[in-house]
Amino acid sequence: MASSIPPSDLTADPIDALLSAHGLRRTSAARLVLGWLLAHPDTSYTHAQLQMALLSDTESALDRVTLYRLIDRLTQVGLLLCRVDANRVRRYQAMPSSVHAIPHFECQSCHRDSPLAGALKTSANDLERAAQTALEALKALGYQGMSMDFAVRGVCADCATGTPGLAS
Repeated sequence: MASSIPPSDLTADPIDALLSAHGLRRTSAARLVLGWLLAHPDTSYTHAQLQMALLSDTESALDRVTLYRLIDRLTQVGLLLCRVDANRVRRYQAMPSSVHAIPHFECQSCHRDSPLAGALKTSANDLERAAQTALEALKALGYQGMSMDFAVRGVCADCATGTPGLAS
């Protein structure tokens, strides 16, 4: 897809450059959604949570169908990670290009989704190597467009101890 925007203008805005590099149109909606998720890299959002967050942060609202189609396209090209939790709820998060597996903990009581990168920092390199090895093996078999999800499910410390207010 040829762009009428000079290459020097694309590098001025990294979000536009990402969208173009992945073959997507640089619409205001695409810039808004990708920009929001990149600004909040450690948070995963449901469709409804993302719609509310965008609405509270800007005066322009995206209708739910437009947002759904946009996050679907962003996920298909690998800019977003889509996880399905234990309750079959889809959650979306920015997918850094250097990451092949994002470890996270899903609480089965409060349904909070917490990144585990900090807790697993001593094992993060081992996890990354294992994910890369698995993805390379699948690629050799002809699989394409892959990402890996590493989810641990259980009850978080706040819910286990009954600490009020922290789990909500």
